[in-house]
This record gives sequence, structure tokens and C-alpha cells, in this order.
Amino acid sequence: MNPIIRLPLLFLLLWAPAAHGQTGFQTVAPGREFRFPQDHGAHPEFKTEWWYYSGHLTSQEGQNFGYQLTFFRVGLPRPHLPTRSAWVARDVYWAHWALTAPNQGLFWFREKAGRGALGLAGAQTGALKVWVDDWRAEAHGDDQHLMAQEAEMALDLTLTPLKPPVLHGQNGYSRKSLITDVASFYYSITRMATRGKVTLKDRSYEVVGESWLDREFATGQMPPHLTGWDWFALQLSNGDDLMLYLMRRQDGTLDPASSGTLVDPQGRTRHLSFTDFQVQTLSTWKSPHSGAIYPAAWEIAIPDTAYHLRLHPTFPDQELRTAGTARLIYWEGQVTIQGKKGPDPLTGRGYVELTGYAGSLGGRF
Repeated sequence: MNPIIRLPLLFLLLWAPAAHGQTGFQTVAPGREFRFPQDHGAHPEFKTEWWYYSGHLTSQEGQNFGYQLTFFRVGLPRPHLPTRSAWVARDVYWAHWALTAPNQGLFWFREKAGRGALGLAGAQTGALKVWVDDWRAEAHGDDQHLMAQEAEMALDLTLTPLKPPVLHGQNGYSRKSLITDVASFYYSITRMATRGKVTLKDRSYEVVGESWLDREFATGQMPPHLTGWDWFALQLSNGDDLMLYLMRRQDGTLDPASSGTLVDPQGRTRHLSFTDFQVQTLSTWKSPHSGAIYPAAWEIAIPDTAYHLRLHPTFPDQELRTAGTARLIYWEGQVTIQGKKGPDPLTGRGYVELTGYAGSLGGRF
């Protein structure tokens, strides 16, 4: 069997319902006790998980970059698999890597996939180490190191956490639907000092900036009444960070399980329920590639905190289109923020993910 798995197959493995009693995977339930840094490692007892990095970088020459590097693991059914053969794949992995260069009006996207066998791809338990071919994320003491390279672009970054991991939802138990039990275990490190190098074609840039790590792991599938989600990861100039997700229903309404987390400069959190915030779309953008129409600017209000924020993409065309006949298409891009907290002006940067606007969901869940 070819060690490289086509991405459409991976998404089928992610979304296909498992036969009752045949997966050997645990289900998600409230009450998990998280342990760090151990939980940065893999969780093979759950079917699906990802390590999602995004960030904002500035070169010594004043060039700005946004990046996204995500590693996905999907477990195969556990029963009846041989345990000794190095050829046996118990998991499949894939990775998405995108780089935005708004000063240059450029956006790149690449993808890789591999079997969790023969060292082609994998993830360590108990400590951060995940890789697909030569793309990887791993712990170096308290730091995290990201590396990815293709013929015309490369990323080599060291990330140092500035805040502790924060748990979303109910102590890390994050519901995705009010009428079903679909949920994930979800935590983030919302601000990480970042330094390293970005290479584009034949030029390298020394860069500094800040990054965000999202971690989710779960077993199950999205319910059919949901069409996609809008997800926001925002770093504000006053030191606060904000995560929001909106789960969209088939009838055009939002699922009341949509929620968020506000993180203060010391890493203390406030859970935001569906009624605590409002998100309004200010404009749209139509992709010349897929024909999908995406939200393209937003206004976010959190009345109890006096936050009013406006978000705009740094570059409109940050649509990711995976390869293969069953292509998955979604928008994931860098945004800038202008706004106020009460009378005080502030700025910020963030990443937004929009799935389900071009057909099948795609994205990270």
C-alpha cells in the first residue's frame, strides 16, 4: 500500500460513523482531569485530534506574515490489528500549512498526509512530538519547535508560552451541539512568543511575533443538522485573548452550544455563553476559485465587558483547497482588529476559520 494516503480518504475516516462497539475508542464526557505538559502529546484512546498553530510574524525589514500549521490524527478501528508488524498503521495523519504575506499580496497553501507506520508519520504520547514526513512540532523543554519545508518555502520557529494552557467550555469539555452529545476536549495556549525564520523562494527572513496553539481531541462525528462553523482566535493589544466559535445549522440559525472564552493577561479565563456575545457580518467575499461566498469582515460585541471589535482580513484570498477529486475547501486566514473596550481604543491580530461555505465541512473538527 502506498504510504501516502489521499486526503479525501482521511476525511472519510474522520466523518464516517463507527459501528457500535467496534472502534475501541473512548467517548468524551465531563470531568476529565487535564495534565500539562503530558496532554500536549497524543491521545490514541480517542479517534480524532489535532494540533493547530497560527501566528503573526514580523521580519527585521518590516515584512508581515501570518501562518497556520495544523497536524491531524485519525485513529483506525483498534480490534483485530496485528500488534508487532511495523507495517501496521493504527492511525493516519495529515497536515495543512498556510502562509500569508499581506505586504506582498501572496498566500501559499500546502498539505501532506501519511500512515502512522514505519516512521512516516506519528505522534508521541505524554509529550509533544507530532510529524508528517519532515513537517513537525515538538517540545524543547518549555518551548515548542515548529518546522516545515517545501521547495519554495520553509518555516522554522521556536514558541515560548506567555500564558498557561486554558480550558474551554466546562473545564475543557466543549459542546458542539445543544441537542446532541457531540463534544470535544478543548484547550489552548493563547499567546506564545515566537522567533525564527521564514523562507520564501530564495529569500529568508528572521522573524519575531506571537502564536496561538489550539488542541482538541474527541471520538464521534458532527450531527447532520450542522453545516459548518465560524471560529475566531484573537490576540488584543491590551493583553486579552478571545476565542469564539459559532456552530451553524442547516436552517441558517446558530446552535446555542456556540460559545467562547476570554483570557486576561495573567491567563485567567471567563467562559462566554451563546448569549454573552454577538457577531455580525459586515461584508462578504466570493472566491474566484470555488465560487463560495464567505463572510469577509465582522463586528464582535461583548456587552458585559464593553468590548466592540471590528475584524478585517489582511488578504481576501486565504481559501484552502485540498487536492483530490473529493476536494475539501474552507477559508482560514489572518485578520487585523480595531476596536474599543469601553472608551479605550485597542488593536489586535487574529485568525478566523470558516467551514461549510463551499460544500463539505473541511476544517479542523
